[in-house]
Amino acid sequence: MNKEIIQVTDLKDMLNKTRELYGDKPGYKIKIEKGKYKIYTHNEIRDMIDYLGTALISLGLKNKRIAVIGENRYEWELAYLSVVCGTGTIVPLDKSLPPNELEELIERSEIEAIFYSKKYEDIIEKIKYNDKNKLKHLISMDSDIHLEGIYSQKELIEKGKELVQAGNREFIDSKINPEEMRIMLFTSGTTSKSKVVALSHKNLVTNIMDLASVLDIDSDDRMLSFLPLHHVYECTVGMLLSLYVGAERSFCDGIRHIVENLNEYKITSAAFVPAIYESMYKNVKRTLEKEGRLWQIEKMMEEYKDKSIEEKKEAFQEIHNMFGGNIKTFISGAAALDKGVIETFRNWGINLYQAYGLTETSPVIGIETKENSRVGSIGKALPHVKAKIEDANEEGIGELVVKGPSIMLGYYNDDEATKEVMTDGWFYTGDLAKIDEDGYIFICGRKKSVIVLKNGKNIFPEEMENLVNKIEGVKESFIFGKQQSDDRENIKIHVKIIYDKDIMREAYKAETYDDIYRVLSDKIKEVNRMMPKYKAIRGIIISEQPLIKTTTNKIKRQANLELIKD
Repeated sequence: MNKEIIQVTDLKDMLNKTRELYGDKPGYKIKIEKGKYKIYTHNEIRDMIDYLGTALISLGLKNKRIAVIGENRYEWELAYLSVVCGTGTIVPLDKSLPPNELEELIERSEIEAIFYSKKYEDIIEKIKYNDKNKLKHLISMDSDIHLEGIYSQKELIEKGKELVQAGNREFIDSKINPEEMRIMLFTSGTTSKSKVVALSHKNLVTNIMDLASVLDIDSDDRMLSFLPLHHVYECTVGMLLSLYVGAERSFCDGIRHIVENLNEYKITSAAFVPAIYESMYKNVKRTLEKEGRLWQIEKMMEEYKDKSIEEKKEAFQEIHNMFGGNIKTFISGAAALDKGVIETFRNWGINLYQAYGLTETSPVIGIETKENSRVGSIGKALPHVKAKIEDANEEGIGELVVKGPSIMLGYYNDDEATKEVMTDGWFYTGDLAKIDEDGYIFICGRKKSVIVLKNGKNIFPEEMENLVNKIEGVKESFIFGKQQSDDRENIKIHVKIIYDKDIMREAYKAETYDDIYRVLSDKIKEVNRMMPKYKAIRGIIISEQPLIKTTTNKIKRQANLELIKD
């Protein structure tokens, strides 16, 4: 794709240059109440950022650290950008952390101000009165006026507007050093162990320009924000990319409203995690099954499999209409997406691409595109990212190592942890992968979670979990190796299955624990027949209790293993 890419040096430069191109176009479409919306143009967004940044500097926050916590909303994005584009250093906090962990992160990051939504009011106000932190200013995203020592974000924007109109250009003219740390991101994990990823403007804008150069997303697109904004995936691929290309952005009302919001806002592009696409796939299948038309659609899919994406879209318009009828690009990230789901979406004429990255890489390393897609891969490395495989085995599988201007500066105040993952600018991802002769990258699994059998064969739990998760009625699964008591080296593969009671009843008429266990045991035998003998699952545990996961929905393998042992 030969697109003209606007060269930008930092996020402030990005906002200024794209303002000239897209200023009058809608930037946010915000729901006020059912059926009533407010549109903010790209000009208005950039003005609000300038006003808020000016007000923050007037509070004495120049070069200070400022946090933001809350649901996905435009006020969150204005807060982030007004800090990072000329005030100080932004610290996005995970909204799903318990109060004691939030308190610890606020102390560790030495923030002096925090933007927050109403939901976090009580927690933040309590934390403020703890002597261990440096917190001076509380800024509410919801309050209309300044009350009892708590600033109103709306009022600060008005105050900043007055200052700018009176000639204050402190924020507007502030210079950005694109190489220094201006974004502090905590990795998932317990707060004492969580590392702080130090990112610069250069890290982020390189990733944004790369994404814009390979993705078919522009100023005519309408994007939906769903994944948590504190996570760099949604922040870069959602918020920053949409500002860079001049797209319109709306905010999802919650997981149950995704399809409704895709329709309501006529969304053309969205980034979700695999579980969302898997749920969409199952819902379409179930609808067609109930109507007795699944066989017809499957027959048509076979007939159209070699046709163009446009021809498929026309043939399967009714399925497109289930997602609002306007989808041009779906992006999946954060974990591997089942190949069958990807193939089915593409057979329906929907571009569903896998992306891969980490917080430390700002985040995207590789992504599939219209020109470069291969099912099961994460596409090719982005233009500014070099990727190679270290210590490959006979199958070409080894650790994925990457280099480029989007790689983090390091872990803040932790040289030892930085040295563990970086050598001569190369970042060791901790993921095992292989790269084929055409440059497509295939992720096999986390290096730490690989199970090595007695015969030296490697088992990638993620790959097998994908197979188990396809079983109807399985919500999620966890593959683990269990030592046989008589032989410490003899490890057998076991699985813990989290089932959906309603679907087990509906699909299999299984109500009791024993009936459900029997059904799932038989289904696991079917899975075993699809695999080499050494990979066979030898034991199962079933439960309704969800697996222990990080706030970004990744399985905590060690914690789940300890729970099983207990």
